[in-house]
Amino acid sequence: MVVRFDGWIAGLGTASGTRVVLGHWLRSPFGAFSDVMVELPGGVRMLFAPNRRTADFIAATYSFDQVVVVPVSVDPAAATWTVTAGPLTLWFAVGRRTALGRVLRLVPAPVATRPAWAVCVSPVARLMLGVPVSGGTGRGRREFYGVRDLHSVVAAGATWEGEDLGPLARVEPPVRFGFASVPAAPSLVRVVTTVVVTTVELR
Repeated sequence: MVVRFDGWIAGLGTASGTRVVLGHWLRSPFGAFSDVMVELPGGVRMLFAPNRRTADFIAATYSFDQVVVVPVSVDPAAATWTVTAGPLTLWFAVGRRTALGRVLRLVPAPVATRPAWAVCVSPVARLMLGVPVSGGTGRGRREFYGVRDLHSVVAAGATWEGEDLGPLARVEPPVRFGFASVPAAPSLVRVVTTVVVTTVELR
């Protein structure tokens, strides 16, 4: 079975060492929703998802130490996004489209979102972004990221249980949720994610 998620992924780090990956999905088998993956400085990997259905699907695709079902609120304003998920509050400022983003927008959407295209360009993505865009999740599933646009994230602020996490930083060390991290440079990516599964419960 093929499952597709159409939306945005933001990845960023903080000076405290906490790294955050936001998925803001406009279309999916579960409807529109957002989820947040957090890796704490000590290496604990957490998922915050808005309901059990989305939490179960994501947790069956990626690896986490804790899965929390909690409201996830995202306000995707043009210049500054705000996010709330459990103990995390976050804002980040979106910069201009990068040179690579301008190139990505030249690829027609029907081509850019095909898994075969992701396989072909994955070595180039590893070279230019530092991460592949296709691979196995380690849980019997395969993922393909059809990247369609790329913006830099130029500023951010976050708190965890009310404590300041410090200013924006690179995503270093890489997060360890799936077969690859997000780019080390903080970024906002327009993407269609295709997940190939053998069985999936969508009821």
